[in-house]
Amino acid sequence: MDRRPDPAPGWRLDLRGPDGRTTPEDFDFVAVCTGQFNEPHMLSLPGEDAFKAQGGRILHSSQYNDPAIVKGRKIVVLGGSKSATDIAVNAVNSGAAEVTLVYREPVWRIPYFIGGLVNFKRILYIRAQEEMFRSWGIGAMSRFAYVVAKPLVWANWRGLESLLKVQLKLSKCDMVPKERIEDGVNCSVPIATPGFFPMVADKRIKAIRGSFERYDSNTIVMTGGQRVQADVAVLAIGYKLGVPFLPQAYRDRLVDPDGQYRFYRLIANPDLPEMGFVGFNSSFCTVLCADLAANWLVRYADGQLVRQPTPKEMRDNIEMMLHFKRVERPAAGIYGGLCVAPYHFKHFDELLADIGVSGRRRNPLVEKFTPPDAAAYGRFLAAAPDYRAA
Repeated sequence: MDRRPDPAPGWRLDLRGPDGRTTPEDFDFVAVCTGQFNEPHMLSLPGEDAFKAQGGRILHSSQYNDPAIVKGRKIVVLGGSKSATDIAVNAVNSGAAEVTLVYREPVWRIPYFIGGLVNFKRILYIRAQEEMFRSWGIGAMSRFAYVVAKPLVWANWRGLESLLKVQLKLSKCDMVPKERIEDGVNCSVPIATPGFFPMVADKRIKAIRGSFERYDSNTIVMTGGQRVQADVAVLAIGYKLGVPFLPQAYRDRLVDPDGQYRFYRLIANPDLPEMGFVGFNSSFCTVLCADLAANWLVRYADGQLVRQPTPKEMRDNIEMMLHFKRVERPAAGIYGGLCVAPYHFKHFDELLADIGVSGRRRNPLVEKFTPPDAAAYGRFLAAAPDYRAA
């Protein structure tokens, strides 16, 4: 795709049909709804060919779609994400002969029910908890309030850490993270796969810190020197971020050299006019994020936001947010800075204020201690100024 060759605003896309032929077509506005990730990460290491020649298989986690792959075989999973732990647990339950998980460092994982009683959403996905994180664009009084409340916030997080250590048996599994939990809360915090920690504790899953260094016949050699026999290696190492369909000149306007995306509201960039992105504002409630972004974008495209930003306002906001992610809260820079968590409510508040509606429920206790509710946001949008496509 590229800018239209005529003076009209918009883009020219080369569209490939079912017959493989490509035809150009012009559009006034383009909404990119591909999501952040587009290509599996793979890992090419010495000895792969010999490993495969001995009957070994190397799969990306996206190719793990049949439990029969692992039955009676020795499985090694590389990665520490939820996909990695899901596959390790599934391999045990599917009759694998041995299961090994290789990961770099322990991370905090959140069980579906904290303390076995309270749904994690009612602790981590509420406005009251979000307000314990210092956010962007706040004034002197808010900064002072954070200083005053710092001891209570510290105690809150240490209490949660202690609870998770006991509930998940992290010490017994030798999986106590070094990082404070509040320093790493973002979209990469995984949910604890049910059964994972008990399986590590009783050695049904062998956990090794490190990474793959090379393959040696039917063995995988780790960076720490450990050697693990394997029939199947599963690479649960994620996907590449990117917008490969954009010409390089436009990618350079969108993505800085350090990988941070230059987005206003995680949706638009003033240097890519007549274009917006839906579903790039990832979070713990991604569908709601994408839906609100779509409602924001159609109004932005037609100049019908109540708070329609100027290009200068967008660029100033982008610079402020980049500084926040690079300096004030580096954890917010995960996935190219395209992660809303833990600031769901603030992000939603900004989008709805731009649209021209309040995003708060009338009952202050419900608003403070209830997770984001799609039905409530549907009501908020229904009260927004009437929108008609231009």
